[in-house]
Amino acid sequence: MPELAPTLFAAYGALGLVVGFVAGLLGVGGGLIIVPVLILLLQGQGLAPGIEPQVALATSLASILFTSLSSVRAHHRRGAVDWLLVRRITPGILAGTLAGALLAAEVSALLLKLFFVAFLFYAAFQMWLDFKPAPHRALPARPGMTLAGAVIGAVSSWVGIGGGTLSVPFMLWHNVALHRAIATSAAIGFPIALAGTAGYALGGLGVTGRPPASAGFVYLPALAGIVLGSVVTAPLGARTAHRMPVRTLKRVFALLLFALALRMVWTF
Repeated sequence: MPELAPTLFAAYGALGLVVGFVAGLLGVGGGLIIVPVLILLLQGQGLAPGIEPQVALATSLASILFTSLSSVRAHHRRGAVDWLLVRRITPGILAGTLAGALLAAEVSALLLKLFFVAFLFYAAFQMWLDFKPAPHRALPARPGMTLAGAVIGAVSSWVGIGGGTLSVPFMLWHNVALHRAIATSAAIGFPIALAGTAGYALGGLGVTGRPPASAGFVYLPALAGIVLGSVVTAPLGARTAHRMPVRTLKRVFALLLFALALRMVWTF
């Protein structure tokens, strides 16, 4: 694989600027943008064909470690994070994400891409149609929260996200206010990113064709560029989220998912 050109590192930094703002705005961790863009950039760098999705997913999750901290700090200042919910869902999140990341190392690149696109379309329709929960529906007890966390974690590890596209709809379905759901989702993103990064780092050891500057499937130059950009703009995105009407936020969320799904279909 050729050396990383300065223009490519600048592209990773620009990607981080966009990702940070979106992560703060929507509580999605930024992986929905990082994964498809990284796959395109990695293909242009001459990476061995077939492992681009795993490298993109791993690097996305690693970047969310930093984006999540920056975003949740801004939301916490406004008292919007439900820390009790975070504590109840985290054990399932950790178990599901680690298991999903280890399994992803054995899954074909095409299957991961298909799963990613199907998931994007599902989440987009759900947000655009503004599904309403029954008014009496509350969050489940601890066993139910653990199971929900495991599912969110496993799916997040397969699509390289911080869990927001699952955890936000999950909380909305149980009558958590949108701004509070977004803030809490940002906090949930950290354990997802931690377990997912560990799983992909371990699962990628010994795999041939990886970039030279990588830890397992985590591509360190891309990670550095994305992090440098994202920590700057994540607080700005969080401030913007608290100023926007709920309906507008949902429509922005849905349009983002539709656009990314269509872009991924185009690359098949």
